[in-house]
Amino acid sequence: MDWLNNFVRPKIRALVQKTEVPDNLWEKCTSCGQMIFQRELDENSRVCPHCGHHMRLEVVARLKMLFDEGAYKTIDLPKPPLDPLKFRDRKRYSDRMKEAQAKTGRQDAIIVAHGTIGGHKTVIAAFDFGFMGGSMGIAVGEALVAAGRLAVAEEATLLAIPASGGARMQEGILSLMQMPRSIIAVEMVKEKGLPYIVLLTDPTTGGVTASFAMLGDIHIAEPGAVIGFAGARVIAETIREQLPVGFQRAEYLQEHGMVDMVVPRKELRDTLVRVLGLLRNKRPTPRIAPPTPPANQGASASR
Repeated sequence: MDWLNNFVRPKIRALVQKTEVPDNLWEKCTSCGQMIFQRELDENSRVCPHCGHHMRLEVVARLKMLFDEGAYKTIDLPKPPLDPLKFRDRKRYSDRMKEAQAKTGRQDAIIVAHGTIGGHKTVIAAFDFGFMGGSMGIAVGEALVAAGRLAVAEEATLLAIPASGGARMQEGILSLMQMPRSIIAVEMVKEKGLPYIVLLTDPTTGGVTASFAMLGDIHIAEPGAVIGFAGARVIAETIREQLPVGFQRAEYLQEHGMVDMVVPRKELRDTLVRVLGLLRNKRPTPRIAPPTPPANQGASASR
């Protein structure tokens, strides 16, 4: 019977036992429905190889994609009060924050990093949509001001990359106060004559759109990104009209003059390098003085 236990039974188990397959090997495109091998999707910067749909890109991957050789440094951000209004809906705001921090490994919905892009010093303030929908609260406002100060100190370009549902409702009026604070951060950079560029990603909505996200010297958007203030359904119900096809998408906004460029993700870095080169290498055109007439020209004319 030993040969049954030692040889036959293991063979039978190997035939009927289910092989464990990791759940994250494949991902379904939300646009065309095709299943994509995860490694292929990551190598393609999370752009669907079948239909070109741009999926949301994790913030660290985006920073590595944009900075020279993927090298950058982050700065420590101020720590605001955790739950200033003692807000609670279905659960405490403080509990939601702890869950988001555990999930993402960061303190809030923004990272401020600095390095070079095409050799040009650049400060990037990038949102993480995975942290409570990239919502803008006190911590985000503090981070944007810190990013503006850093750009001024280093004489660097400020590049904002919003991916946000807007102001954070759990902080009430305090979150809305971050809208003017973010504008102050932008003005600090512009007053020093430094470029301010905004890369609009999916989604950029609410109070973020109504403040710093629409103040750039140049606005670049990823294909298909949703960009707007109120939701399309709310607008349609308010005006009681059917909205145009592609309303609030990056391409629609480019056609109507709110976005300068819609650039595929693979071309983003090269486009930024080219734009920064034009903005940072600008030299004032020397004024050419008119030629001085000969000394005897006036005397000849009088004769």
